[in-house]
Amino acid sequence: MTLYAWPKQAAFGRVVPKSKIYEHAAVSAALKERFVQQVEQINWAYKLAPETVNLPATPAVTEIQVFRLSLKGASLDQDVLKTIDRAIPFPLIFELEQGGRIKLTAAYKRPAQNPKSAADSSRWVVGSYFETDWQPESSPRQPLPVALDMAGLYEQLLSPLVQGKVANAPDDTGAPAPQIRDCATAGYTAGAPATQPKRLTLEQRIELAEAIVSQQKQVERIRTRLGREKQFNKRVAVNAELRDAKQQLQRLIEQQAATQDY
Repeated sequence: MTLYAWPKQAAFGRVVPKSKIYEHAAVSAALKERFVQQVEQINWAYKLAPETVNLPATPAVTEIQVFRLSLKGASLDQDVLKTIDRAIPFPLIFELEQGGRIKLTAAYKRPAQNPKSAADSSRWVVGSYFETDWQPESSPRQPLPVALDMAGLYEQLLSPLVQGKVANAPDDTGAPAPQIRDCATAGYTAGAPATQPKRLTLEQRIELAEAIVSQQKQVERIRTRLGREKQFNKRVAVNAELRDAKQQLQRLIEQQAATQDY
């Protein structure tokens, strides 16, 4: 998975005290404890802005900030990331480092339609977190992707993460898979003739990735029920439900594979 060679002129290099994050976000005592237990240091590493990457700002994306988090262990609670996202009024890309390894993680972040005020943290909508696998910190880095403006750069930075995987998050037990709005391949059925998919927007690709994760959880829940069920007739019914859930998951995976190159 890609690591980026952030432009030298975009280097910011400021250590952010955890207390500053607490001041700009609603943080419970339990969440503060997770910051202490899991995060060694928060570094505001790079500031991708019109003056540092030579791209015009857009109303939704004026700047992109790169935060590097030094972790005390291999795991990081998603609520820690979301708290930092809530505290910083710009889209964020996180680099997590621990024990000579590094990985990228980020959530699609967009302005809310009707914020209470400019200082209100709820004026930002933060989605699910996507992440890469751990890789050596010495792994090669590539230049920033080509883009026409800051919003285009943000989409190009997020796209490889979206095609990767969703970071671990609390299981919404029983929640149905999200619906894919206006998905070009919605309505696909197994065995149907293949057609060239239309290019999906970033939001549609995120919805599709989240739907896959949700459906994977649904398959596991049904599989667990099947393992516990002893009555033959009920096992037949649960088995049929499991088969349908697996088929739906396969359709979603094929949708994602069909749109990766568009």
